Amino acid sequence: MHVAEVEPDAGRSSHWEALLGIWQGLELTEGWQAEIIEGGLFLVTPPQDAHNRIVADVQKQLYREILRDGSGIADCDVHQAIDLRVPSLLSLYIPDLAVLPGPLDERGEDHSAADALIVVEVVSPSTADRDRKAKLWGYAHGPVPLYLLIDRWDPLLGEPAATLYSEPLNGAYADVHKVRFGEPVALPEPFGFDLDTSRFPVPEG
Repeated sequence: MHVAEVEPDAGRSSHWEALLGIWQGLELTEGWQAEIIEGGLFLVTPPQDAHNRIVADVQKQLYREILRDGSGIADCDVHQAIDLRVPSLLSLYIPDLAVLPGPLDERGEDHSAADALIVVEVVSPSTADRDRKAKLWGYAHGPVPLYLLIDRWDPLLGEPAATLYSEPLNGAYADVHKVRFGEPVALPEPFGFDLDTSRFPVPEG
């Protein structure tokens, strides 16, 4: 679903405020979400069990590192269903997971994507194109320093894979590291640990 364009002579700020107003006024069925991507409003259906299993696994590993003595992300928290905003792109994303420093209630309602240390998206068939392209572009513009894309239908390898994008520069990620499921993802500092992918479920057939 797309939002109709506002008047052509309206400023970008007014356009963004109008989009936010529409988004904030939505009344969605439980489990559904809505994102704003490059000025368009997209509804996201509730994810399937395999998707949720991967999200839960990654979340547990991130919390394990947060709680470890001497952790570099001890003051951070892991969030689901939090909105990250890139107003310059007229975009508001709701990643599967995001790690942000500090207490959430002290940040206010405007969560800038630039505040996230990492975002994690788990690809679903209905969101694949947005996760692989639009969000990759948007997070790089955030800029979000680390974007972990977990894709059970990776189009490059033709098999399940996890791709870590890092070093955002001029709206693109300069470094890309891809591993097959079963291989660890080396998360750089301040995380500094290997993310285990061996328990991620793969599609049947």
